[in-house]
Amino acid sequence: MSTSSTVDRAFASALYETGETALDAGASLLASDPAADAELARRGHEFVAGAWRRGWQPADVVRIVRRELDDVHVLLVAELIRTQAPGDGPRGRRWNAQLAELPDDAPPRTDRFSHATAVLELYRLLLRLPALEALDEGPGRAPGGARTESRMLTRIRALLAKAEATGFPEEAEALSAKAQELMARHSVDEALLAARAPSADAPGACRIGVEPPYEQAKAVLLDAVAGANHCRAVWNEPLGFSTVVGFETDLESVELLYTSLLVQATTAMTKAEAAQRAGGRKRTKTFRQSFLAAYAHRIGTRLAAAAETQVTDDLLPVLASREVAVTGRLDRMFPETTTTRLRGVRDAAGWTEGAQAADRAQVRHRPPLR
Repeated sequence: MSTSSTVDRAFASALYETGETALDAGASLLASDPAADAELARRGHEFVAGAWRRGWQPADVVRIVRRELDDVHVLLVAELIRTQAPGDGPRGRRWNAQLAELPDDAPPRTDRFSHATAVLELYRLLLRLPALEALDEGPGRAPGGARTESRMLTRIRALLAKAEATGFPEEAEALSAKAQELMARHSVDEALLAARAPSADAPGACRIGVEPPYEQAKAVLLDAVAGANHCRAVWNEPLGFSTVVGFETDLESVELLYTSLLVQATTAMTKAEAAQRAGGRKRTKTFRQSFLAAYAHRIGTRLAAAAETQVTDDLLPVLASREVAVTGRLDRMFPETTTTRLRGVRDAAGWTEGAQAADRAQVRHRPPLR
């Protein structure tokens, strides 16, 4: 029997049938034929390439595998993505960064049947991935491929890292405020350069994971950060991410600030909950949900107010033209969107604590940019 025939029979059983013994039957076929291993890996590369054609990117695939399966499957898919990459063609800077961040641990060594079972479970998931909106980082399309991170973004990363690490709310506030100030200056500088020397630069898009628990509140926080940085966000609840549309500099700012604020929110929530328990009041999921919802709402209000003071009248036409471009890209990618009502926000203490934490992490007003 040829190795291709072995893999075909295993797939016919494990990937396309739904009976209780289908997976075991497929795994048994593969376990009994070591010569089929190379063909099995080749088919895995085809499944990965198929995911790319349907709009997925490395971080998206790792995220959904981690969400739906186990750690062993994450290591298996990371290995598949790495070994498939050399034959994939040039990609963009963001894609290459995702490749560099793949888990690099080797999958654990197990018996052949267990390994085949895990591989088939992974392939079954990859086969069923739905199509996603294209983010324009396909082979041969490498936006910003030669771009390196600016010194400004390096400074912003350092400030936010310090804000996350400090145990003093006032220091975290000052560091976050300074980071947002630099982000705003960086964004306007990029916009002015584009206006003075027009280029082919156009709005791009990226996906940012919005992980459970409390993903609704996290999605609201990400939307607030995106809006304050001249971007737009659309949440895909079933697949656990938001797509953020904007110019590259602003997308970088959104990723940085959202991650930092989420870390600060989680730290503040843990401390607030401990204080509640110390006072004899047992708090549950509703406290945490209400805390994060209030935090997101309050941060959105603060960022929006700060954004209004960040530019002078002579800069408004430049930013308005970029906003039109972002909205146009968003509408083409998502011609139909719906709104979702935030659920589970009914703990008054959680809401109060979350709003106060957001006040401590607020971005302070500063003189207008000129």
